[in-house]
Amino acid sequence: MSNNPHPWRQHRGPGPARGFTLIEAVIAVVVLAIGLTGLLAAFRTVGRHSADPVVARQMAALAQEMMEEISLKPYAAAANSAPSGCARDTYNDVADYHGYSSSTICTIDGVAIPQLSGYAISVSVVSGTLGSVSAAKRITVTVTRGSDTLTLVGWRTDYAS
Repeated sequence: MSNNPHPWRQHRGPGPARGFTLIEAVIAVVVLAIGLTGLLAAFRTVGRHSADPVVARQMAALAQEMMEEISLKPYAAAANSAPSGCARDTYNDVADYHGYSSSTICTIDGVAIPQLSGYAISVSVVSGTLGSVSAAKRITVTVTRGSDTLTLVGWRTDYAS
């Protein structure tokens, strides 16, 4: 009688038997394949639902540029004439931007920028209070491209008076 606990395994030489059986190797490959399939499915889902980083950066740049343009205008000024098209060259104070909306991105004097076709921008300026400051305007700039939307909110106070 042999002292080998697994008589179907033939082992020759000193020490315990080493290595995998064919069944163990197949099971390991199957387990790894299932794990990798789940991991790749997760990556695909994340990739499908993430915005293109170039589009996101461009939307942020457009929103910041418009916010800066509005914030640099005087808090209040005399009445002005309405601009034509998407031009903003006659806007002379922050409140003039309220309701501005354009499906074409333009320079301040109304020249369309063809490289930015597909983007749209809209602005809302609402009077309100910011903490203890009663003379403040809430500026909301929204940039869209397809189903992607970016909204930037800022405040402009009447710090000059």
